[in-house]
Amino acid sequence: MYSNRASNYKITINTNNRILTLFKNNKWFKSYSIAIGKPSTPTPKGTFTIINKAYKPGGPFGERWLGLSKPHYGIHGTNNPLSIGKSISNGCIRMYNKDIIELYNIIPIGTVVTIV
Repeated sequence: MYSNRASNYKITINTNNRILTLFKNNKWFKSYSIAIGKPSTPTPKGTFTIINKAYKPGGPFGERWLGLSKPHYGIHGTNNPLSIGKSISNGCIRMYNKDIIELYNIIPIGTVVTIV
């Protein structure tokens, strides 16, 4: 069972603008620049939920990982900050490490993520 707190937060990811927007109580809370999947490995569109969180997952995933209900996809940091703003990943959403740390600390498991 997910926390009631999860329903207070929602994330919308706009792949065209490469922006992740966090809403709290259905009001804009904060926006972040992101990187998305390249044309050969696009970021999946749809509505998902955050199903797991990992602290310092290592490798190319930067400082934090937020796993989506779509297997093998997530929102994570990056060891390549120059990739932010580009269509370059294998389908995941990349964020600056400072931004993913902030988001990780705010949102609970069960948060709805809509990718358009």
